[in-house]
Amino acid sequence: MIISMYKGLRKENYILCFGRLVTAMGAMVWPMLTMILSQKMGMSAEHIAWVVAAFGILSLPTNLVGGKMADRFNKKMNIISLDLVSVVCYVVCAVIPLSAVSIILMFAAATCQNMEHPSYNALTADITVTDDRERAYSLQYLCTNLGFVMAPTIGGFLLQNYLWLAFLISGIAIGCSSVLIFFLVKDITPVKDTSQKAMYQTNREGEGLWTVLKENKMIIFYILAVSGFYAAYQMYTYLIPLDMERLHGADGAVIYGSVTSVNCIAVVIFTPLITRIFPMVSETVKTMLGQFLLVVGFVIFWRFAGRIPFYYIAMIILTWGEVFSMLAESPYLTKRIPASHRGRINGVQGVLRTGITSVYQLLIGFIYGIGSADAAWAAVLITGCLFVLLCAVLIVKDKKVYKNLYL
Repeated sequence: MIISMYKGLRKENYILCFGRLVTAMGAMVWPMLTMILSQKMGMSAEHIAWVVAAFGILSLPTNLVGGKMADRFNKKMNIISLDLVSVVCYVVCAVIPLSAVSIILMFAAATCQNMEHPSYNALTADITVTDDRERAYSLQYLCTNLGFVMAPTIGGFLLQNYLWLAFLISGIAIGCSSVLIFFLVKDITPVKDTSQKAMYQTNREGEGLWTVLKENKMIIFYILAVSGFYAAYQMYTYLIPLDMERLHGADGAVIYGSVTSVNCIAVVIFTPLITRIFPMVSETVKTMLGQFLLVVGFVIFWRFAGRIPFYYIAMIILTWGEVFSMLAESPYLTKRIPASHRGRINGVQGVLRTGITSVYQLLIGFIYGIGSADAAWAAVLITGCLFVLLCAVLIVKDKKVYKNLYL
């Protein structure tokens, strides 16, 4: 049985994964942000791009703070503390009328969830030996999307008349996750990995972040390549819902919710399959495959816009790209950076990713506003192809710099 490949991990891995699953089950609001701003608050596509980009820019310092917290403080308590802030924000959103305050609280909750990512990522690496990292991150990603399966569809139905309930469910789900982690994650002692592949992970306490990055320029190169993928992938939550609303009116929210659920179902099906079938494929090749499949999926959506069955075909291909990229990302970084700097480098990754995504979204929003949907999609596809080429360069250079990982 394919799922059996996840056996043998440390107990805490499974609890963290289950916590992710529970949180994701309540994630009904943030994926609907574009439609909330459009349908509920009457914003134009360009204004929505500005709002989302502004949130992204404002969150840049918080990524660095989250990374610093992961390296300096107890990672488990970081996760719980940030979760509690998110819970309060969502519960308040549930009891007040929808307004600009609600959107700010949504942003605060989402920011806290982003800030805890370096702690989640570093804690998983701490308790997992190098050769098990891909399985551990694969399982965490699988559980997250298993929780997402029904959330967007339910959120699409609640959007019109019961948005407050979606806020409340999100808060309760995150609260349940915090309780599970607080009581059940007990042993967070880092494992001792003496394998040859672990040589790049040696602790370098006392050394500055920029000193480490200067000696590992490939890390920045990789983060830029992955940020390009992430920026283009965000069109799935920006350009696609705008097109669905333009083409299908009020039904667009329900269609988009169902398409998002197909994404989550496909992740659940294909994550263990891809993990098992491609264990020997390097992280850099997986990253390039992810970017290529993203471009293919967007081409199908664009060329067959308005024909609903093709949305699901495009989404399955996008999902393949997402799975390849996500399976590569955390194992790539944690195998190549000192354990003492995992949180901060994750924070830097968050800053670069958010910054590039914000600028990219503003650019696409501007093109969409002054041109057309076709012009916006053309820009997305051109930049997507450029990032595929960047990934090809990454494959060649990484083998030269981190030779021990390719033995």
